[in-house]
Amino acid sequence: MVFSSSLFLIYYLPAFLIIYFLLPQKLKNIFTLAASILFYAWGAPDFIFIVLTSIIADFYLVGWMQRSHGKKKKILVSFSIILNIGLLLYFKYANFFVENINTMLSWFGIQSVSWTAIVLPIGISFFSFQKMTYAVDVYRGVHPPLKKISDLALYILMFPQLIAGPIVRFNEIADQLVNRQNAENNNNRLTGFFRFTIGLGKKVLIANVLGQEVDRIFAIEQLTFNTATAWIGIVAYAFQIYFDFSGYSDMALGIGRMIGFRFPENFNNPYISQNISEFWRRWHITLGRFMRDYLYIPLGGNRVSQVRMFFNLWLVFLISGFWHGAAWNFIIWGAFHGFFLVADRIFLLKFFKAIGKLPSIIITFIITLIGWVLFRVESIDMATVYLKRMFAFNFVHDGLYFDGKFYGILIIAVFFSFYGGFSRIEKWQENLYKEGKSLRVILPMFIVSIFIFVISLGFITSSGFNPFIYFRF
Repeated sequence: MVFSSSLFLIYYLPAFLIIYFLLPQKLKNIFTLAASILFYAWGAPDFIFIVLTSIIADFYLVGWMQRSHGKKKKILVSFSIILNIGLLLYFKYANFFVENINTMLSWFGIQSVSWTAIVLPIGISFFSFQKMTYAVDVYRGVHPPLKKISDLALYILMFPQLIAGPIVRFNEIADQLVNRQNAENNNNRLTGFFRFTIGLGKKVLIANVLGQEVDRIFAIEQLTFNTATAWIGIVAYAFQIYFDFSGYSDMALGIGRMIGFRFPENFNNPYISQNISEFWRRWHITLGRFMRDYLYIPLGGNRVSQVRMFFNLWLVFLISGFWHGAAWNFIIWGAFHGFFLVADRIFLLKFFKAIGKLPSIIITFIITLIGWVLFRVESIDMATVYLKRMFAFNFVHDGLYFDGKFYGILIIAVFFSFYGGFSRIEKWQENLYKEGKSLRVILPMFIVSIFIFVISLGFITSSGFNPFIYFRF
C-alpha cells in the first residue's frame, strides 16, 4: 500500500483518521501501532514478524544497556548496532555480494556459489537506521529509553514515515511518543492535511507525469537519441526524483502533523544550491544529519588531520551511496558526490564564491545531473553511453516527440524548484497562524487542499498506470 494509491486515499487514511480522532488519548498510540502493523503487513506480510522480533530484541538490549556501566555498556550498544547492521547487510546486500563473488569466480573458471535470492523487506534501510539511533541516543545519554515496548514499536513502525522516511531520530520524537496532547488541535489537523495534499500533488501531478516520459527515454535500446533528448531525459528525471521523494516526505509530515507528531523536514529547495556541500544540506536532510552525527563525527569529524578528514568525508558518502541501493552504480554515485564534497573544501567553494550566485547554481545543477545519470542507469556501460550522448552535441532529430502536457509539467517543476513556491506557501500559512490571522488562511487552505486531493485522486483512478514508490529502501 502506498500513499498515492486509491486504496490508501479512499479507504485506509480516512478510516484511520476518523477512528484516531474519536478514540480517547490513552488508546491512540495502541491504535496507531495496530494500524501501522496492518499497513506494513499489507505490503510485506512475510517480514512483519522479523521486524517485530528485532524491535523486541532492541527494547530489551537497550534497557539492559541503560542499567549497565563501563565496558559492558559499550558491548551491549555495539551488539545492538551489529544486530541492525547485520539485518540490513543480509536482506539488502547479500544478493549483491554473492553475485559479485560469482562474477569473480567465473574469471578463474571456478563454479559459482549456489544461492537463493533474498527478497528485500520494505523500508528496511529506514527502520534499521532509526533503531540504531534509539540505541545510540540512549547510550550517549541524550534521552532515556522508552518504558513501553509498544512505544518503541510505534516509533519504528509508524506508517507515515515507515516506507521512505524522513529518518526520524529517537531524541527528536521520544517525548511526542509519550505526550502530544497539546499538538492535537484543529490548526495542526488542517495544516497537516494541507501539507499532505501538497505532497500528493507533487507525487501524482508532477513526478508521475515526468516519470512516464523518463521511463520511455531510458528504455530506448542502446540509448540511441540525440543530445537534446539526453538532456531533456535527465533534467526531467532530476525533477521527477525530487518531486517524488519530497512529495512523499510532505505526505509523511502532513499525516504526522494531523495526529500530533512533528517530523523533521527532509528537503529545502536543493536545486538552488550553489555547491554540492549546500546541496546535501538541502537534499534528504535527515539522511545527511544521520551520516554526520552517527558516522562522520564518530570517525573523527573535523578533529583529525586534513587528509583523514577528506577520506572520512568521502567514505561517508560512499557508504551513503551504497545505502541507497545494492548496485555498483549507487556506490559510484556516492563516491562521485564524496569527491565533490572534498573538492569543495579544497578549492571549489572559493571558486564558486568568485564567480557569483547564478553561475554557481548552474554548475552545481549540472554536477547533480551527471550524478543522477549514475543513479538512474543501472549499467555502468549504459551510464557512460548516456553521458556521451549528453556531451556529443549531436542535434540531428532522433524521431522522439514530447507532448505539451510533459513540457507544461516540466516548466511547473522548474518554477517550483528554483523559485521555492511550495516552501513559500507553507511559510506563509505558518506565519499567518503565528500572527493570529488564522481565519485568513483556513478557508483558502481548505479549498486548495480539497482541490488538489480531488484532482490527484481523479488522476490516479483514471490514468491507467499504477502509482508506485521506487524508493523501496
